[in-house]
Amino acid sequence: MPLLKNRPYRFFKSLRRGLYLSLLLSLGAFAYACYSVYAYADLDTDEPADAAIVLGAAAWGDNPSPVFKERINHAIDLYHKKQVQMLIFTGGTPKVGFPTEAEVAKNYAVKKGVPKSDIIIETNSRTTYQNLAFVQQEIRGITHLNRFILVSDPYHMARAKLMAEDLNLDAQTSPTPTSRFSHGEKQAKFFLTEALLTFAYYGVRLTHWFY
Repeated sequence: MPLLKNRPYRFFKSLRRGLYLSLLLSLGAFAYACYSVYAYADLDTDEPADAAIVLGAAAWGDNPSPVFKERINHAIDLYHKKQVQMLIFTGGTPKVGFPTEAEVAKNYAVKKGVPKSDIIIETNSRTTYQNLAFVQQEIRGITHLNRFILVSDPYHMARAKLMAEDLNLDAQTSPTPTSRFSHGEKQAKFFLTEALLTFAYYGVRLTHWFY
């Protein structure tokens, strides 16, 4: 009888230990996510690649938003420095009848002196993962495109790099030298958002490992 009476106590004690352990692991994973977001913000490759993949951002009609323009300009700079041979622009459109983000980026780059023949566009994606996954489909069969440079805002790079690894894309990172999210409250909010999204993606990865 004493053993039976102690069973509920042992059960709740084990449950409490499990909850504490889960909390500690979660805090550790979130701390690592914060570190990754911070570290990748300054990780800028100087190695050559076959193409730069520009992760999509908002387009305002026929013009790129300030955030998107900085990404496009940085990719164009990599192209003109001959660090990459081609540019791959990504991003669909939230509304039917509006130009896609990728089309807007292509038109902007052409005006800046990039030949159309050196540009590939992916026009269906709406998320970072889709940006990369749909590019992977778009370039399938193009044998000279094997190594890539990911271009986006600094705090976006860690999550993008993780996703590229999961898609088996050989990709380095090159964050934009300037960002609309580089000062004050906007910077803190963007950092926290990316840290939380990166932490959440760790959970997605863990789920895939188990299932």
